[in-house]
Amino acid sequence: MARGKRAGARRKASFDWRVALLAVGVTLTVIAWGYLVRSAIDFGTTARGGDSRAWIFLGAASLGAVACLFVALIMVAQILRRLGITRGEDDEHELDDAPDGEHPPELPRPARPPGGRRRAS
Repeated sequence: MARGKRAGARRKASFDWRVALLAVGVTLTVIAWGYLVRSAIDFGTTARGGDSRAWIFLGAASLGAVACLFVALIMVAQILRRLGITRGEDDEHELDDAPDGEHPPELPRPARPPGGRRRAS
């Protein structure tokens, strides 16, 4: 009986500029996040000292820091997806459209006995 390989065809390793740009974007947003956190700490110290305008800047720096961290995490998720470490919903649908030779067919589930396990034994 002839047996074929179960593994799919290997993809050629190439440099992906989109991943590199996303990595630079993550680096820049994490640096901006650190700067905004430090600024928020300084504004908080100033605000507790009695300057009421510093509370507004503290809130703005805090919201900016949250936004930077959120964007950085989204970019990290995109990097992981592009490298093939994780898959999204769109990637799972692509597997359904693949030719039969690229992934093994799903095995049928065994029929469950009526009444559950207790009745079957």
